[in-house]
Amino acid sequence: MTKEIWRSVTPQYDAYNSQIEQYASLEENNLLDVQPRLSVTLSQFIEMDGFTRLLLINAPDNSIYRHLIQDTIQQRVNEDTPVIISESLNIDTLFGQVKAENGHVIHEVSGLLDKADGGYLIVSANLLIANPVSWPLLKAALLGEETYPLNCDPKSPIQSSTAKRYNVKLVVVGDRNQLGDVDYLDPDIHSGLCLFSEIELDLKINEQSIVQYLGYLKWLCQQYDIPHFTADGIKALLTAGARYTEDQHYAPLCLLWHRSILSECKRKSHGQTITAVHVEDVIKDRYYRASYLPERAMDDILDGQVIIETQGEQIGQVNGLTVVDVAGHPLSYGEPARISCVIHFGDGDIADVERKVDLGGNLHAKGMMIMQAFVSSALNLDMPLPFSASVVFEQSYSEVDGDSASLAELCSLVSALSETPIDQQKAVTGAVDQFGRVQAVGGLNEKIEGFYRVCEHQGFTGQQGVILPASNLKHLALHPTVVDSIRSGQFNIWPVSTVDDVIPLLLGEPFRSDENSSILNKIAERIDNFEKHEQPSSLIDRLKNWLFSH
Repeated sequence: MTKEIWRSVTPQYDAYNSQIEQYASLEENNLLDVQPRLSVTLSQFIEMDGFTRLLLINAPDNSIYRHLIQDTIQQRVNEDTPVIISESLNIDTLFGQVKAENGHVIHEVSGLLDKADGGYLIVSANLLIANPVSWPLLKAALLGEETYPLNCDPKSPIQSSTAKRYNVKLVVVGDRNQLGDVDYLDPDIHSGLCLFSEIELDLKINEQSIVQYLGYLKWLCQQYDIPHFTADGIKALLTAGARYTEDQHYAPLCLLWHRSILSECKRKSHGQTITAVHVEDVIKDRYYRASYLPERAMDDILDGQVIIETQGEQIGQVNGLTVVDVAGHPLSYGEPARISCVIHFGDGDIADVERKVDLGGNLHAKGMMIMQAFVSSALNLDMPLPFSASVVFEQSYSEVDGDSASLAELCSLVSALSETPIDQQKAVTGAVDQFGRVQAVGGLNEKIEGFYRVCEHQGFTGQQGVILPASNLKHLALHPTVVDSIRSGQFNIWPVSTVDDVIPLLLGEPFRSDENSSILNKIAERIDNFEKHEQPSSLIDRLKNWLFSH
């Protein structure tokens, strides 16, 4: 069924063959050349006079980016215009210091504002965050008001000190969380005092932008003394980039990511031209270095310590997919999780066990509520279900969050309600809305590969695979081994758009139908049968009834 979609699970760049073949003759593009918004904002900031003296730039908190901004500004202003950069978090370095003796200044050290007077000063957002009480003084200096050097010895007061005025423009560079703290520091900072822009860390690929990216790659290779790439090497790098951005239509622009992978490719190629083999070997090496935890998790499954079934059928039990993030570990990895549901007579309550024991996050609880609302709506009941249910992540001992398991939980619930078994050869991921539409989730590459490895070790049947939201196909950049298995029909991918697409794949029967064979009809019949039988009125009668029936 899924042999024809193997191309969808990995990026395809054949449409850009002509552009890639021109790589050697393309002009270089530096980082700012592929940042049109930031480039325009810098030009406007340089031209502006008057009140706007501050530029906030959302970028990774790294000196590499700050030095690039420094170089760009220096290239756009007169060569004698100072463009100063500081990596210090000490406010004294900004304003300078004076030393007094007997009330008179005997020594003065110029600050960065003195050095940047008439030009530009670039600092990390952390400088402002670390010195919040000094922000009003710095703000006054930016607006041209009088300020004074800081006294380095408060025990020796100064009788008089020369006031200073500065003509400085300040560029503050930090990530979004840091800039959020700067907003908290001064809520009026965006009311006209500053401009805002950001370094965009990815680029949407099309016939025009691919040329920009190739020029950027060429500039990176020249900057860091990296050998040239072959055409297949470029495609392999683009594929690795698509996995990094989690989108087949985007290429990363992150300097640190590129510097790291390009340096490793250079080592693999021994300084010669870099091919697809070198890029793929680098990716393999990276996984091997960080593979201890995922391999230990796999051993627990294979040893039977964690129960995951990839063959047979079970009522109320489904293979969900999770992504595991461990603090201090650089690699996120996928792991299947057994989600189960049991039904008993009750008042229609569906108990989320994870939430009840404080192991379920808010987003997981929201997904559960949406799933319950959809089931109730689909059954079109005029009263609560005469059953209660308990849904749980089996053998899960840490917090579960996110709504990506809500589709799997829904499947386990309707399986238990209809007493129809679920095919354990398939795993499910996806969120669901109140109308039964399947919505995109994150971490698809890791989730699919995690289930693939379990199936590989437990034995392929040819019917195993993953059911996922159709809208997630563009996020896939699977490992070549998995792609080859999908292409040969050994492993499968089923993209779905609604719950009606999912249920036949998992339970072997339609979700709703005018005929008696649908899942909803089975649930309705079970409810009718329950209501037709007179229920014992007391607890003792109910226990007697249960004992005689067993």
